[in-house]
Amino acid sequence: MSRDIDQKVLRTNAAGVPLEWINYQDAARLSYAGRIVYSCGSLLYTLHGGINRQSRLRSQLPVHAIIATSGVRDQSLLDYPPPLHNDALFRRDGYLCLYCGVQFPVNELSRDHIRPLSQGGQDDWNNVVAACRRCNHHKAARTPEEAGMELLAVPFTPTHAEYIYLQGKRVLADQMAFLRAHFPRSSPLHKRLS
Repeated sequence: MSRDIDQKVLRTNAAGVPLEWINYQDAARLSYAGRIVYSCGSLLYTLHGGINRQSRLRSQLPVHAIIATSGVRDQSLLDYPPPLHNDALFRRDGYLCLYCGVQFPVNELSRDHIRPLSQGGQDDWNNVVAACRRCNHHKAARTPEEAGMELLAVPFTPTHAEYIYLQGKRVLADQMAFLRAHFPRSSPLHKRLS
């Protein structure tokens, strides 16, 4: 195989709407089941199977960076806000504390509720930002206004395509171009990724 075996494949539906990241085993299963409609992007792997008894040829399965599949019920994936977890939140905010503006490693960031839970705030994408521990402790159970702190960016709920990007560990250039084409024009991620 030509690349690291852990490189994920971007799976889409037949219309090209991004759905999820899958591993090479899942891509092979989808191919064997005849559910891959087309593939595009760079060749990630060539999987080798057994040798055909009659032809004496070894089977090969090319796995590309992006595969489109049929028979997928995907509308339910696109109709709800993506689940909130810190890895995606910190990546959405560029690993910046949205109060002091300093970039931090993941282990020095925390989830801050703009309107604190104790004041009726919700634990959702539009009410949370990445914050360093110092700023989060200083703000405590107050709003930014009450704490005399300025919020540097407006939080947003990512679309499904943006969320898939936020989940990706190592997104290849062709996968990134494909995903960016599905981001809304107004997405703050466009500017961040330029």
